[in-house]
Amino acid sequence: MTDAAKASNLYVPKLATLLRAGYGLGDLRADAVAGLTVAIVALPLSMAIAIASGVGPERGLYTAIIGGFLVSMLGGSRFQIGGPAGAFIVLVASTVHLHGIEGLVLATFLSGLMLAAGGLLRLGGLIRLIPPAVTVGFTAGIAVIILASQMHDLLGLTLARGEPAQFGPKVAALVQALPSLNPPAAVVAIAVIGIILAVRRWRPAWPALLIAVGLAAVAAAVLGLPLETIGSKFGGLPNGLPLPHLPDLSPAKVLAVLPAAAAFTLLGAIESLLSAVVADGMSGRRHRSNMELVAQGVANSGAALFGGMPVTGTIARTATNVRAGARTPVSGMLHSLYLLAFMLIAAPLAAYIPLAALAGLLVVVAWNMVEKAEIAHLVRENRGGAAVMAVTLALTLAHDLIAGIAAGCALAVGLARVRRQR
Repeated sequence: MTDAAKASNLYVPKLATLLRAGYGLGDLRADAVAGLTVAIVALPLSMAIAIASGVGPERGLYTAIIGGFLVSMLGGSRFQIGGPAGAFIVLVASTVHLHGIEGLVLATFLSGLMLAAGGLLRLGGLIRLIPPAVTVGFTAGIAVIILASQMHDLLGLTLARGEPAQFGPKVAALVQALPSLNPPAAVVAIAVIGIILAVRRWRPAWPALLIAVGLAAVAAAVLGLPLETIGSKFGGLPNGLPLPHLPDLSPAKVLAVLPAAAAFTLLGAIESLLSAVVADGMSGRRHRSNMELVAQGVANSGAALFGGMPVTGTIARTATNVRAGARTPVSGMLHSLYLLAFMLIAAPLAAYIPLAALAGLLVVVAWNMVEKAEIAHLVRENRGGAAVMAVTLALTLAHDLIAGIAAGCALAVGLARVRRQR
């Protein structure tokens, strides 16, 4: 392919390319099965991530339905699945705490504009310049914070003064609240973790997350366990999407949420392009990074119009899509339509899901986020990389994600200069 031809394809969605090449009934059948498989994984996960982020479960589904559909329809990856991601829990919860739900929606909308602009400016390749040790460090930091954020629901604790946002005070408050532990909540959460791990080991083709959460909901209802559920806390799910509307774009509001929007943009770009790279490695295909950023931008702004939260490419769901035999982005679009069908038909069932079950699910997600093999490799083989990872992890926990990434990158650059001068 000539340079001119490559440039002309730079902003062509993968869907358009693949449809031009021909799309048959066999492709649709494979994409329909893969899309259903991913939707079964995404259903409980989208709600769990939303609740952990401090918003209602319906916003997680809005994000997966609208954002996921746009990511697949417009993206530069054949297999990318978009939706709410565990990596955003910390940033979203902080934004909601500082600016409320409307501030979150506005920050998501602005982040979409920034991501699209980054793609149009051909900044997709720059994300790869972030040192791998920094990525490993902040991902581990996010996983630890997610784990801490789930202890409240996982153990059914009662916090007299609410749950602090900062990691250190949060841990102290949780330790102080341990005498209020609710044994049924802890048992349900541990059972969910055990079922997920067992199903993944002995029946990897089965939908472990949905099975575990479904069994927990049935057990809690049949046994009458004293557990907080989606219904008791949020009143259940709506049976459809809200009407789209623009967030408040007043200058004062925009300036107030701009730092959060920038943080969403940075993390969203990193997560999405890493996910696309993982899909490339699994499938032997190649994504268009700048088109992917444009699509992520449109998806974030689109999800915000419906009251959604940040959208990004999700590594676990994208990998599931590849393994399930997807052939084109139609599978991702169908995954969103399946989730919409659930909202339209079976939304009342979600009211019975215990929050302890969703907390157990997110503990598994947090554990899987930690790149254990990479950490071991850095500690054994690369002292400089291990130091970068440790600094990134520590500052992510002590301050925030942006501070962790900035410090890690600065240290990595400093160490590289020292090595060159030797």
